[in-house]
Amino acid sequence: MKKVKLPKRYVIVLLTFVCTCVCYIERVGFSIAYTVAADAVGVNQSSKGIILSTFYFGYALSQVPGGWAAQLVGGRRILLLSFVLWSLTCALVPLDPNRVQILVIARLLVGVAQGFIFPSIHVVLAQWVPPHERSRSVSLTMSGMYLGAAAGMLILPSLVKLKGPQSVFLAEATLGTIWSILWFKYASDPPRSDTLKATAAAFGDPLLPMSKYKEKLKSENGGSSVRVAKIPWKRIVLSLPVWAIVVNNFTFHYALYVLMNWLPTYFQQGLQLSLQEMGSSKMMPYLNMFIFSNIGGIVADHLITKKILSVTRTRKFLNTTGFVIASLALMALPSFRTANGAVFCSSVSLGFLALGRAGFAVNHMDIAPKYAGIVMGVSNTAGTLAGIIGVGLTGWILESAKAANMDISSPDSWKPVFLIPSYLCIFSSILFLVFSTGERIID
Repeated sequence: MKKVKLPKRYVIVLLTFVCTCVCYIERVGFSIAYTVAADAVGVNQSSKGIILSTFYFGYALSQVPGGWAAQLVGGRRILLLSFVLWSLTCALVPLDPNRVQILVIARLLVGVAQGFIFPSIHVVLAQWVPPHERSRSVSLTMSGMYLGAAAGMLILPSLVKLKGPQSVFLAEATLGTIWSILWFKYASDPPRSDTLKATAAAFGDPLLPMSKYKEKLKSENGGSSVRVAKIPWKRIVLSLPVWAIVVNNFTFHYALYVLMNWLPTYFQQGLQLSLQEMGSSKMMPYLNMFIFSNIGGIVADHLITKKILSVTRTRKFLNTTGFVIASLALMALPSFRTANGAVFCSSVSLGFLALGRAGFAVNHMDIAPKYAGIVMGVSNTAGTLAGIIGVGLTGWILESAKAANMDISSPDSWKPVFLIPSYLCIFSSILFLVFSTGERIID
């Protein structure tokens, strides 16, 4: 039988999908393993919030440098280096809640390493993926985050119960190592001829010239001068469409990181449920994100390629729909006091937030295809700050509720936790409606 050979860009997209999947298994895994270990030794909610948010400090520090490095030397190389670094850290660090200093340093290191990943992915996709496949390719890649979170929520509590919290670290390091080997073997930069064709179509030119590369081009052009591309920082920082992306990225990640880090605590202490006894239902919010993220990408590409809506209107339509429905579900979440009700509300909120990614999250490549990694780094820094603020603030809210003699299992203790991201969703969707565009504005 004749061998079916996938186009190389499909292989790249598939590998980046697995990449985001493994990253989020790691993030959810730490939350589950640390929560069990910390509860066993009586760590309070505020201290738990600090440890859980430490990752995001390191993550925030490396977003913009990650975008710059990926565009300078190539996203493929930076992606591999990042994975090797965080996998090694997971393999070597003991999970002991009493050794706070070691845990803080380890989570900072993992955060810094993973901070390079998403800007690098955007550089790789900008190199390989043509505009008419952009929405579904980015949506598929990013939906790996949610499948990874779903898999983590389904499998890792049982692993903790059978082998203990430390086993989660070792499992994550193994997955990271396997992906690194696959990426090293199968990933490559596009051929130069493909890159030149891609550049003409406003994608595939994500690399900033280096000195040696500049000299090579000079020799190929008979010694004629070559202009070195400079990053238009002023235009990026002063651009309202960029700020529309930044604010929506902040809101999306505030809601995502609060739910991802605190849903286990909400189920266990807010609703008095056991994660093991909840079975597969606890993975539904993240599985819903995986499904809706891909629906959003397919719908967006259909609306654009069939010329039903312009790129601008497509981005605004999907972003607004996703964020408004997510806001309503977050408002309703603390009112549901059963496992099914809480899972349903969290599934709707996270699912429609993922749908909204077909709006703001692809918009980097619309407005600045040459600088997609840089703009992604800037907006993802805001998303990471949301993790620092949201995860830490939630711990403080719950600890304050306990200090005021409120029962942590009561809805009133949890209402502020879910209302804050709900209001942010409304504000962000309005901002995106007013200021966003699907046109290329930074060249």
